[in-house]
Amino acid sequence: MYRFLLSTRWFGWFILVCILTTIFVSLGNWQLDRRNSVVAEIQKVENNYNASPVPLSSVPTIFESLPAEKKWTPVTLRGEYLTEKTTLVRNRPLNGTPGYEVLVPFKTEDGTIIVVDRGWLPIGNNTAGQPDTVPAPPSGTATVVVRAKEGEPSVPREAPAGQIASIELPKLAEQLSLPIETGAYGIVVSESPAVSNMPTALPKPETSEGTHLSYAAQWFAFGVLAFIALFYAARQQVRINREDREEAALAAELGEEAPVVHSAYRTRRKPTKARRDGKLSDEEAEDQWVEENLSS
Repeated sequence: MYRFLLSTRWFGWFILVCILTTIFVSLGNWQLDRRNSVVAEIQKVENNYNASPVPLSSVPTIFESLPAEKKWTPVTLRGEYLTEKTTLVRNRPLNGTPGYEVLVPFKTEDGTIIVVDRGWLPIGNNTAGQPDTVPAPPSGTATVVVRAKEGEPSVPREAPAGQIASIELPKLAEQLSLPIETGAYGIVVSESPAVSNMPTALPKPETSEGTHLSYAAQWFAFGVLAFIALFYAARQQVRINREDREEAALAAELGEEAPVVHSAYRTRRKPTKARRDGKLSDEEAEDQWVEENLSS
């Protein structure tokens, strides 16, 4: 019954289904990889974000080379801000509002310089391309708690003096002419002594997995459905071929010429079976009368 599957036509359909399924499975695996990356980031947030701060002396190289599992670790710094080196990061929206992030280098008591992100400011109304005010950090010796985060990649955009397009730490070190740590920077958690006017604190990272898993399941389902569709088409072809053989057998029994049917290629039509007594049905008789009397 299924010998027609060895034909060139059906072999071509099989190859096409295999190609589509390979694409669907690849897209599903891509979505799973994206989900795994998101889950790994969520795990870092859950493990470290709300942990108790550790002194810099216990993790002295965390800002020189940040281990992946230490991202978001709260670290206590003691020293002073280099306020005159304040830099703004452009194009930083928060809740749909455009603005800036404020970076201020912090020099610890042992001489290490770490970039601290003090928070977010909205765009200003007084001067284009600048916030209206930039709140000053505490002056003199201060104790600052920050969460360690790796720097950002370069972006192909320029920025005005005193600003930067992304938190690209090596470029920032060159721009500020300071030996800052380039493995990570700190996002401020608290400052002591506190100041009355602070930039808006940056929000906690998103901990939702998103829709990657459901998308992966959909792509895998498409791959399964492609083979189900091929199997259904083959079953339909078996039925059509069987009915064609039955029609040919009936025609041979009635002594009529067997119809020429390319059953492997045609769409199935509803068969009209001849009556075994040789008499015409009312519908057939009507069609014959019309052909004999009205055709010209």
